[in-house]
Amino acid sequence: MSATHADPETALDTLISAGAVDEAADGTLTTTEEFEKVLAIYHDIYGAVSTEEFHQTVVDLFGVDPDSVEAHLEANGVDRTDVVAYLAAQSFLDIPVGQELLTHMASVLVQITPSSPVPDALPELDDDSSEAFLDSNPDAVITVWRRFCTPCDAMKEDLDEILESIPASVAVAGLDGEATDDFCRTFDVDSAPTVLCFRDGELQESASGRMSPDGVARLVDRVY
Repeated sequence: MSATHADPETALDTLISAGAVDEAADGTLTTTEEFEKVLAIYHDIYGAVSTEEFHQTVVDLFGVDPDSVEAHLEANGVDRTDVVAYLAAQSFLDIPVGQELLTHMASVLVQITPSSPVPDALPELDDDSSEAFLDSNPDAVITVWRRFCTPCDAMKEDLDEILESIPASVAVAGLDGEATDDFCRTFDVDSAPTVLCFRDGELQESASGRMSPDGVARLVDRVY
């Protein structure tokens, strides 16, 4: 298999055959639940490592000169998301695949957006919009969610009651913890769900794990 012609079409066909990607009748592509579980593992590992450790991973994977790894990443538009997708594909496949084909697979995978774990009732932020959101809403409660997260799913069942406990003057929003590495590193978020309370633009308190409506109400009362 390592000798298979490497191009995006072959990469997609291989991912579909391996069960990493589903193609609907209308051509819509989605990553499978089985693949997303593997992806989540690699995200947890490489989303949290330091920049130096991430650069060393790239050096080890691709034989890049350590002194030019940062320039190499910038020139090729590669970030942690791409490397996580590459490693997850490599781990998921039960057949040997060459580096060039794996690189095409990673490019395909990062373009397929899985369903968001953020509840529809919450505006969804990403790394690009979260700073502007906090600038515009200095008093805000932001919750970080994840896929395949039992405490997250349980907490969503109480979301209406939770939102009722938050003052009307306080903005609310949600983030996909697997897609917002910068936010999570900035505010030391390493699990989900995590509720973060900002006042006057500064993080005042955060709490991780499933919280009951009463627990959120007590947290909010302390901060606001």
